[in-house]
Amino acid sequence: MSRPELVAPPEIYYGDSEAKKYTSNSRNQQIQSQMTHRALELLNLPPDQPAFLLDIGCGSGLSGEILDEEGYEWVGVDIAPSMLEVALEREVEGDLFLQDIGQGFGFRPGVFDGAISISVIQWLLNAESSHPTSSPPHRLTRFFTTLHSALRSPSRAVLQFYPSSDDQIELITSIAQKAGFGGGVVVDYPNSKKARKVFLCLFVGGGGGAQSRELPKGLDGEGIEEGEAAARFEKRRERERKRDKSGKRKAVKGGKDWILKKKELYRQRGKEDVPRDSKFTGRKRRITF
Repeated sequence: MSRPELVAPPEIYYGDSEAKKYTSNSRNQQIQSQMTHRALELLNLPPDQPAFLLDIGCGSGLSGEILDEEGYEWVGVDIAPSMLEVALEREVEGDLFLQDIGQGFGFRPGVFDGAISISVIQWLLNAESSHPTSSPPHRLTRFFTTLHSALRSPSRAVLQFYPSSDDQIELITSIAQKAGFGGGVVVDYPNSKKARKVFLCLFVGGGGGAQSRELPKGLDGEGIEEGEAAARFEKRRERERKRDKSGKRKAVKGGKDWILKKKELYRQRGKEDVPRDSKFTGRKRRITF
């Protein structure tokens, strides 16, 4: 691997024991956390509102833990059974599916409010076999077409990846546009070999968010270390999580307002057996001895 921070495809490099070692590595956890936070920032979801997200290439659930912390419901897909087994052992809250994303998705149209992916889609550029339908363009077309269908309008998908050339970026973005997506590529720290990160920020419809039709700007700087970037993201996230855009305090996860919004989201999706709202909703029980 040319980049030490590259998250390798688990189906190729990891067995059961290797998957556990990879997941427990503190550096891998830090990198995954940093890029997931940045992907959520680019996703630009409405603050303090429940959302149902797709984690593409979820692996052992490192990104899913961040989604849990932010209060989002999510579904994860991955091609590696060993990584999904680790995710199950770690008891992540998302629903997990064994899936080759190059074969496309089978989700209902418009079911997701957004999608993220960390260090995955570059592997769609590898041909599965010599058969024409296994070529990178065919796999990318199936991936982007079915992803576009699974996202509601308006919404976004933010896919971080490691291209090896400008030609790969052009191929990926052109196929995404043919599938119906708007948007483009966002590059953070373009002048830094170590910190440079490429995100494909795709819009369905308007793209969601307050500035839905405007492609986000990449972060500037030269040679910023990943640890410094992670600390900066964490400080900003901590400030933003305490206040919404109007300056009011956000609803705490597990609080009454948060629970009511989540239940309403379930009702809109047609989920059955959602408990009725009452004066006891979100009330903590007293512990007696």
